[in-house]
Amino acid sequence: MAYGDEKYRSLLTGDEEKNTKWRYGVPPNYDIVNKLFEEERTTVWPVGSLEERVQSLVKNFEMEMFHKISPSDFKTIDVNKYTFSLNGRKPLAVGQVSKLGGYNPFLQTSLPDEYRYYNAEKETAESSHRAFTATFLRGFALEIIQVYSGPPNIVFKFRHWGYMEGPFKNHAPTGEIIEFYGVAIFKVNEKDKIEGVEFFFDPAELVGKLLKGPDLDGSVEKAMSSCPVLRNTG
Repeated sequence: MAYGDEKYRSLLTGDEEKNTKWRYGVPPNYDIVNKLFEEERTTVWPVGSLEERVQSLVKNFEMEMFHKISPSDFKTIDVNKYTFSLNGRKPLAVGQVSKLGGYNPFLQTSLPDEYRYYNAEKETAESSHRAFTATFLRGFALEIIQVYSGPPNIVFKFRHWGYMEGPFKNHAPTGEIIEFYGVAIFKVNEKDKIEGVEFFFDPAELVGKLLKGPDLDGSVEKAMSSCPVLRNTG
């Protein structure tokens, strides 16, 4: 893939990325997940519309959070002010988010340890990346469903989805679509740099569905009956 041809993530292009420190050694390739996105998205926004610009911003933001190591390489955020918050929790600074990697900040939970079938506090950026890429073989697509307000406080509804075609945490793949919806608030400055993000969604919609497949060492019935996350996942 020629990275200059990336349709949705302009920050994978340009000479300024030549010295970027990539978490996995090379720039990510989004060919497969772009195909999934284009085949199954529910909305197509006009080029240049507010919705299309927000979608581009969010896709670039997620790309940087998942794949760039050094905050000095981030171009979507104001590294001196940036904070991340999930469901009203205490905000995390950019260094904390970068250390946790892409998935773990989104999977924080207040459940007791014995119910944490995915424990974001014990996972590393690398272990979480391996777990989810092994599960979502065609990637985990992102779509902006609706934009409620523009800058400086961008409020939008989003959809994330993928197909469970590989195992997750010793649970067999189901082949089913795994999707969830949520709302986010991006606070941006006059240069369109993100100063803070707040995400609101139920992580159980993701983790619970990933644990529904049979345990590869036996049965998932015990976990289904004892875990409040799984009991409430339909």
